[in-house]
Amino acid sequence: MDDWSLPKPRLALLLEHFAAVEDVREPWRVAYPLREMLFLAVCATIANCDDYEDIVDWGEANLKFLRGFSDYHFGIPCADWLRSLMNRIDPSVFSGAFRAWVANCWPGRPELVAIDGKTSRRSHNKKTGKGPLHLVSAYATNSRLVLAQEAVDEKENEIVAIPKLLDQLDLDGALVSIDAIACNPAIAEAIVAAGADYLLPVKENQPTLRAEAESYFASAPRQELDIAQSLDKAHGRLEIRTHKVSRSVGWVGSDRAFPGAKRFPRLAVIGMIETQIEKREKVSLERRYYISSRPLSPEAFADAVRSHWGIENRVHWVLDVTFKEDLSRLRIGHGAHNMAVVRHFALNLVRQAKDKRAIKRRRKVASWNPQYLTEMLQLIPR
Repeated sequence: MDDWSLPKPRLALLLEHFAAVEDVREPWRVAYPLREMLFLAVCATIANCDDYEDIVDWGEANLKFLRGFSDYHFGIPCADWLRSLMNRIDPSVFSGAFRAWVANCWPGRPELVAIDGKTSRRSHNKKTGKGPLHLVSAYATNSRLVLAQEAVDEKENEIVAIPKLLDQLDLDGALVSIDAIACNPAIAEAIVAAGADYLLPVKENQPTLRAEAESYFASAPRQELDIAQSLDKAHGRLEIRTHKVSRSVGWVGSDRAFPGAKRFPRLAVIGMIETQIEKREKVSLERRYYISSRPLSPEAFADAVRSHWGIENRVHWVLDVTFKEDLSRLRIGHGAHNMAVVRHFALNLVRQAKDKRAIKRRRKVASWNPQYLTEMLQLIPR
């Protein structure tokens, strides 16, 4: 065994969670154990492989490496066989294994959790009338980890999937931010019930609340506001952001059955971000409004809003551009969903590498350097 091979006990945690995924095949007919195929898929995806053909080619070229972790007695299957297997795996069970793996590997409770949805655009199937895969994911912005994912049924929307996702996570003490689609009392109640606080933007889907917020900040007494300001200047562009928060929320209207009841549970602050951009003698002004159940300072408010976009920049953009998820044409069975989970496994591991390389470069190095790939896998704590 070469000196880059990692002792099996160090990878026991990852392989144990793969073993928890039920294999519906008859045991006596299994030439390629499921946990070995899942491990192959994750390693190859880390190593810059974006489809089944690439995964198989990488596996055949690195079979000696893989046998440092498991038997792979019959080697690597063909791409069609691997595709068939990934189409058959129950994605809810596979997603459950992913959640358990993250919780075991990084047991600390997240401080800031961003929740957002993403569509795999080319996963639709016009022949069968199947729409594209849409996953709602939870992302711990402080530790830069995908925590879990929940698929959105074609006949439903994110509002239905978000409470299911919240139920799967330990969010006690976290601040949860979601886009405007989730700005409604039911989602706020679900977040509070999970032991967390919410930070929700107020947009056109809550016209009355938005109008109230606009009216309040237009004439709010200075003593009711906490204010922080930041300035960015680069390439002839000047951006001034003013963050205002107020704990005076008694004026917020209610559609509940009794007088004085708040529309949202435990509403603690209402906030506004005013962004002024000056570029080439042109000035634009934008105001955004938020509500939160946590009594945030203006600095904490600014940090939480800025952190929310980490799920777009560090997860969705990376999956589309670096992992080429938007180009994937997996359209049959559960393949699109299961491979999305494989990418989340790979992204979490690649993200934790202890160097200054970009993610794209890390994947390339892992594709030809077994030692580097092994170091990524060693990041799993015991």
